Amino acid sequence: MFYYLNGTVAHVAPYLAVIDCNGVGYACRTTHQTLAQLQKGERAKLYTYLNVREDAMELYGFYTENERSCFEMLIGVSGVGPKAAISILSSTTPEGLAMSIITGDEKALTVAPGIGKKIAQRIILELKDKLAKGQLSPGGETYGGTGVTVIPENKSSEAAAALAVLGYSQGEIAAALKGLDVEGMTLEALIKAALKKMAQP
Repeated sequence: MFYYLNGTVAHVAPYLAVIDCNGVGYACRTTHQTLAQLQKGERAKLYTYLNVREDAMELYGFYTENERSCFEMLIGVSGVGPKAAISILSSTTPEGLAMSIITGDEKALTVAPGIGKKIAQRIILELKDKLAKGQLSPGGETYGGTGVTVIPENKSSEAAAALAVLGYSQGEIAAALKGLDVEGMTLEALIKAALKKMAQP
C-alpha cells in the first residue's frame, strides 16, 4: 500500500518516528538504526511496511531498503513478530544480520532484547534453508545454482552468501564483488563495500 514516505520528521521517540507528509503525520514503528539517521524538523525518506492484523494496522518505516527487506525476511520466520524483528534490527545492521545467519552466530542475535536462544536458532535455521532453496533472492534464483545448503568456503563466498540473504541476485553480487580487495578486507568491510557499489547509480 505504501512503498515509502517522504516528508518532514515531526516527532521521534523510542522505536517511533512521525513523518509529516503534506500535513498528515504518519506514525512509523522503527529501529534504533533508523532513528539515528533522523533529525526532527529535517526531511527524511522511510521505506515502509504495513502490518495488518484483525485488531490493528501498524506502519513500519526504515531508512534503507535493505533494512526493510531484512524486517520482512524476519517476520516470515515462524514465531517472529514485528516487535522481535524491530528488536533484532535495532541491535545489528542488515549486513550484520546476514553474517550472523551465514555463520550460524546465534549469540549475535540473542543480544537483542526479548530474543532467546531458541528463537535465534530458528531464525538461522529457517533463513539458511530459504537461502539454500533460492527463496531469498529476486526471481527465485538458487544461490550458486545448486539447490543445496550453502557452505561458504572462503571470505568471498561468505560475502556472496550474505548478500544473497539481503536479496541480491547472483549477477548483482558478482558485479559488486569484482575488483574488491577480498583478502585485505574483513568480511563486514567487504559486504559494506559491495553494498556501496550496488547503491551507486
